[in-house]
Amino acid sequence: MPYHLDEHRPGLDVPFEPGVTVTRELAGDDVWARLAGLYDEVADVVAADVRGGEVPLVMSGDCMVSQAVVAGVERAHDGAPPSVVWFDAHGDVQTLETTTSGYLGGMPLRMLAGYRPELLADGLGLAPVPEDRIVLVDGRDLDPPERDYLAASEIRQVFTAELHSSRVPDGPVYLHVDLDVIDGAQLPGLLFPVPGGPSASEVGQAVRRVLDTGRVAAVGLGCTWHDGQGAAARVRGALPF
Repeated sequence: MPYHLDEHRPGLDVPFEPGVTVTRELAGDDVWARLAGLYDEVADVVAADVRGGEVPLVMSGDCMVSQAVVAGVERAHDGAPPSVVWFDAHGDVQTLETTTSGYLGGMPLRMLAGYRPELLADGLGLAPVPEDRIVLVDGRDLDPPERDYLAASEIRQVFTAELHSSRVPDGPVYLHVDLDVIDGAQLPGLLFPVPGGPSASEVGQAVRRVLDTGRVAAVGLGCTWHDGQGAAARVRGALPF
Protein backbone atom coordinates (compact mmCIF):
# COMPACT_ATOMS: atom_id res chain seq x y z
CA MET A 1 0.00 0.00 0.00
CA PRO A 2 2.34 2.79 -1.20
CA TYR A 3 0.29 5.62 0.31
CA HIS A 4 0.39 8.14 3.11
CA LEU A 5 -3.33 8.68 3.54
CA ASP A 6 -4.44 9.73 0.03
CA GLU A 7 -0.94 10.69 -1.11
CA HIS A 8 0.51 8.13 -3.50
CA ARG A 9 4.10 7.33 -2.54
CA PRO A 10 5.42 4.89 -5.17
CA GLY A 11 8.93 5.06 -3.71
CA LEU A 12 7.87 4.13 -0.18
CA ASP A 13 10.63 2.16 1.57
CA VAL A 14 9.23 -1.04 3.07
CA PRO A 15 11.11 -3.77 4.94
CA PHE A 16 9.81 -6.71 2.91
CA GLU A 17 9.20 -7.38 -0.77
CA PRO A 18 5.44 -7.19 -1.39
CA GLY A 19 3.64 -9.98 -3.18
CA VAL A 20 0.78 -7.66 -4.13
CA THR A 21 0.74 -3.87 -4.50
CA VAL A 22 -2.65 -2.17 -4.32
CA THR A 23 -3.00 1.15 -6.12
CA ARG A 24 -5.89 2.87 -7.82
CA GLU A 25 -6.95 6.22 -9.23
CA LEU A 26 -8.40 8.01 -6.23
CA ALA A 27 -11.67 9.83 -6.78
CA GLY A 28 -13.89 11.88 -4.51
CA ASP A 29 -14.47 15.38 -3.24
CA ASP A 30 -12.71 14.88 0.09
CA VAL A 31 -10.07 12.69 1.67
CA TRP A 32 -12.63 10.31 3.20
CA ALA A 33 -14.22 9.56 -0.16
CA ARG A 34 -10.83 9.00 -1.75
CA LEU A 35 -9.76 6.65 1.04
CA ALA A 36 -13.05 4.74 0.99
CA GLY A 37 -12.58 3.51 -2.57
CA LEU A 38 -8.97 2.54 -1.97
CA TYR A 39 -9.69 0.82 1.32
CA ASP A 40 -12.59 -1.18 -0.06
CA GLU A 41 -10.18 -2.75 -2.55
CA VAL A 42 -7.60 -3.45 0.16
CA ALA A 43 -10.27 -5.02 2.37
CA ASP A 44 -11.23 -7.42 -0.43
CA VAL A 45 -7.61 -8.50 -0.89
CA VAL A 46 -7.18 -9.02 2.87
CA ALA A 47 -10.45 -10.96 3.13
CA ALA A 48 -9.41 -13.31 0.32
CA ASP A 49 -6.11 -14.05 2.06
CA VAL A 50 -7.75 -14.67 5.42
CA ARG A 51 -10.36 -16.97 3.88
CA GLY A 52 -7.50 -18.87 2.25
CA GLY A 53 -5.86 -19.50 5.61
CA GLU A 54 -3.11 -16.91 5.16
CA VAL A 55 -2.05 -14.10 7.50
CA PRO A 56 -1.69 -11.03 5.28
CA LEU A 57 0.96 -8.42 6.09
CA VAL A 58 -0.12 -4.98 4.87
CA MET A 59 2.62 -2.34 4.65
CA SER A 60 1.75 1.32 4.24
CA GLY A 61 3.03 4.81 4.97
CA ASP A 62 0.40 5.50 7.65
CA CYS A 63 -1.86 3.80 10.19
CA MET A 64 -5.25 4.70 8.74
CA VAL A 65 -5.09 1.71 6.41
CA SER A 66 -5.89 -0.32 9.53
CA GLN A 67 -9.54 0.44 8.75
CA ALA A 68 -9.21 -1.54 5.52
CA VAL A 69 -7.32 -4.42 7.10
CA VAL A 70 -9.80 -4.86 9.95
CA ALA A 71 -12.69 -4.59 7.49
CA GLY A 72 -11.10 -7.37 5.46
CA VAL A 73 -10.74 -9.60 8.52
CA GLU A 74 -14.38 -8.95 9.39
CA ARG A 75 -15.49 -9.83 5.85
CA ALA A 76 -13.71 -13.16 6.22
CA HIS A 77 -15.27 -13.78 9.65
CA ASP A 78 -18.93 -13.04 8.92
CA GLY A 79 -18.71 -9.48 10.21
CA ALA A 80 -17.24 -10.29 13.62
CA PRO A 81 -14.59 -7.75 14.68
CA PRO A 82 -11.15 -9.04 15.68
CA SER A 83 -9.33 -7.95 18.80
CA VAL A 84 -6.57 -5.37 18.30
CA VAL A 85 -2.98 -5.21 19.55
CA TRP A 86 -1.68 -1.78 18.56
CA PHE A 87 2.05 -0.95 18.79
CA ASP A 88 2.51 2.82 18.46
CA ALA A 89 4.47 5.60 20.14
CA HIS A 90 1.31 7.70 19.76
CA GLY A 91 -2.20 7.07 21.02
CA ASP A 92 -3.92 7.46 17.65
CA VAL A 93 -7.13 8.22 19.56
CA GLN A 94 -7.61 11.84 18.55
CA THR A 95 -10.86 13.02 16.98
CA LEU A 96 -11.73 15.76 14.51
CA GLU A 97 -13.04 17.68 17.51
CA THR A 98 -9.91 17.33 19.68
CA THR A 99 -7.02 17.42 17.22
CA THR A 100 -5.02 20.63 17.11
CA SER A 101 -2.94 19.61 14.08
CA GLY A 102 -5.78 18.24 11.96
CA TYR A 103 -3.65 15.20 11.11
CA LEU A 104 -5.94 12.30 10.26
CA GLY A 105 -3.20 9.78 11.01
CA GLY A 106 -3.72 10.53 14.70
CA MET A 107 -7.25 9.04 14.72
CA PRO A 108 -7.31 5.45 13.39
CA LEU A 109 -7.44 3.55 16.68
CA ARG A 110 -10.28 5.76 17.92
CA MET A 111 -12.08 5.09 14.64
CA LEU A 112 -11.66 1.33 15.01
CA ALA A 113 -13.32 1.68 18.42
CA GLY A 114 -16.38 3.26 16.79
CA TYR A 115 -15.74 6.99 16.42
CA ARG A 116 -17.66 8.70 13.59
CA PRO A 117 -18.50 5.56 11.57
CA GLU A 118 -19.94 7.69 8.76
CA LEU A 119 -16.41 8.79 7.83
CA LEU A 120 -15.18 5.35 6.70
CA ALA A 121 -16.60 2.46 8.68
CA ASP A 122 -20.13 2.54 7.30
CA GLY A 123 -18.93 2.43 3.72
CA LEU A 124 -16.58 -0.44 4.45
CA GLY A 125 -19.12 -2.38 6.50
CA LEU A 126 -16.71 -2.12 9.42
CA ALA A 127 -18.10 -3.07 12.84
CA PRO A 128 -16.51 -1.35 15.85
CA VAL A 129 -14.00 -3.18 18.01
CA PRO A 130 -15.07 -3.20 21.68
CA GLU A 131 -12.65 -1.17 23.79
CA ASP A 132 -11.98 -4.05 26.16
CA ARG A 133 -10.54 -6.02 23.24
CA ILE A 134 -7.92 -3.38 22.38
CA VAL A 135 -4.39 -3.19 23.78
CA LEU A 136 -2.23 -0.11 23.14
CA VAL A 137 1.45 -0.97 23.37
CA ASP A 138 4.02 1.72 24.30
CA GLY A 139 1.77 4.68 23.52
CA ARG A 140 3.90 7.28 25.28
CA ASP A 141 3.35 10.52 23.33
CA LEU A 142 -0.22 11.42 24.22
CA ASP A 143 -2.00 14.74 24.00
CA PRO A 144 -4.27 15.73 26.93
CA PRO A 145 -7.51 14.73 25.13
CA GLU A 146 -5.99 11.33 24.37
CA ARG A 147 -4.97 10.84 27.99
CA ASP A 148 -8.47 11.74 29.12
CA TYR A 149 -10.10 9.36 26.66
CA LEU A 150 -7.79 6.45 27.48
CA ALA A 151 -8.22 6.99 31.23
CA ALA A 152 -11.99 6.71 30.86
CA SER A 153 -11.98 3.91 28.29
CA GLU A 154 -11.57 0.16 28.62
CA ILE A 155 -8.54 0.12 26.31
CA ARG A 156 -5.57 -1.45 28.10
CA GLN A 157 -2.13 0.15 27.93
CA VAL A 158 1.10 -1.79 28.38
CA PHE A 159 4.78 -1.33 27.67
CA THR A 160 6.47 -3.50 25.06
CA ALA A 161 8.30 -5.57 27.67
CA GLU A 162 5.02 -6.25 29.49
CA LEU A 163 3.21 -7.68 26.48
CA HIS A 164 2.95 -11.43 26.97
CA SER A 165 0.43 -13.96 25.70
CA SER A 166 -1.75 -13.49 28.79
CA ARG A 167 -2.29 -9.85 27.83
CA VAL A 168 -3.33 -10.55 24.24
CA PRO A 169 -7.12 -10.23 23.94
CA ASP A 170 -9.23 -13.27 23.10
CA GLY A 171 -10.24 -14.29 19.59
CA PRO A 172 -8.67 -13.51 16.22
CA VAL A 173 -6.24 -10.60 16.46
CA TYR A 174 -5.36 -7.70 14.22
CA LEU A 175 -1.71 -6.95 15.02
CA HIS A 176 -0.77 -3.37 14.17
CA VAL A 177 2.84 -2.15 14.36
CA ASP A 178 3.57 1.50 13.69
CA LEU A 179 7.34 1.37 13.51
CA ASP A 180 7.65 4.73 15.23
CA VAL A 181 7.03 2.73 18.39
CA ILE A 182 10.80 2.15 18.25
CA ASP A 183 12.92 4.66 20.13
CA GLY A 184 13.21 7.68 17.85
CA ALA A 185 16.92 7.96 18.59
CA GLN A 186 17.49 4.49 17.14
CA LEU A 187 15.49 4.66 13.91
CA PRO A 188 16.42 7.29 11.32
CA GLY A 189 13.98 9.35 9.30
CA LEU A 190 10.76 8.88 11.29
CA LEU A 191 8.01 11.37 10.50
CA PHE A 192 7.12 11.75 14.19
CA PRO A 193 9.98 10.34 16.30
CA VAL A 194 9.39 9.84 20.02
CA PRO A 195 12.30 9.20 22.42
CA GLY A 196 12.37 6.75 25.27
CA GLY A 197 10.94 3.75 23.46
CA PRO A 198 12.02 0.14 22.96
CA SER A 199 14.67 -1.01 20.52
CA ALA A 200 13.80 -2.66 17.22
CA SER A 201 14.89 -5.97 18.72
CA GLU A 202 12.62 -5.55 21.74
CA VAL A 203 9.67 -4.72 19.50
CA GLY A 204 10.44 -7.76 17.36
CA GLN A 205 10.49 -10.03 20.41
CA ALA A 206 7.14 -8.69 21.64
CA VAL A 207 5.63 -9.10 18.17
CA ARG A 208 6.86 -12.69 18.16
CA ARG A 209 5.06 -13.32 21.46
CA VAL A 210 1.81 -12.13 19.89
CA LEU A 211 2.35 -14.22 16.76
CA ASP A 212 3.08 -17.26 18.91
CA THR A 213 -0.49 -17.22 20.21
CA GLY A 214 -1.46 -18.57 16.78
CA ARG A 215 -4.44 -16.20 16.69
CA VAL A 216 -3.14 -13.33 14.55
CA ALA A 217 -5.48 -12.95 11.57
CA ALA A 218 -3.70 -10.04 9.86
CA VAL A 219 -0.81 -7.67 10.40
CA GLY A 220 -0.53 -3.97 9.58
CA LEU A 221 2.92 -2.41 9.36
CA GLY A 222 3.12 1.38 9.47
CA CYS A 223 6.28 2.45 7.65
CA THR A 224 5.94 5.98 8.97
CA TRP A 225 9.22 7.46 7.81
CA HIS A 226 10.85 9.56 5.13
CA ASP A 227 12.17 7.58 2.19
CA GLY A 228 15.87 7.07 1.64
CA GLN A 229 16.89 7.28 5.30
CA GLY A 230 17.65 3.58 5.78
CA ALA A 231 14.85 2.86 8.26
CA ALA A 232 13.43 -0.11 6.35
CA ALA A 233 16.79 -1.88 6.25
CA ARG A 234 17.34 -1.12 9.95
CA VAL A 235 14.18 -2.93 11.07
CA ARG A 236 14.09 -5.78 8.57
CA GLY A 237 16.19 -8.21 10.58
CA ALA A 238 14.42 -7.44 13.84
CA LEU A 239 10.87 -8.20 12.72
CA PRO A 240 9.69 -11.83 12.74
CA PHE A 241 7.74 -11.74 9.48
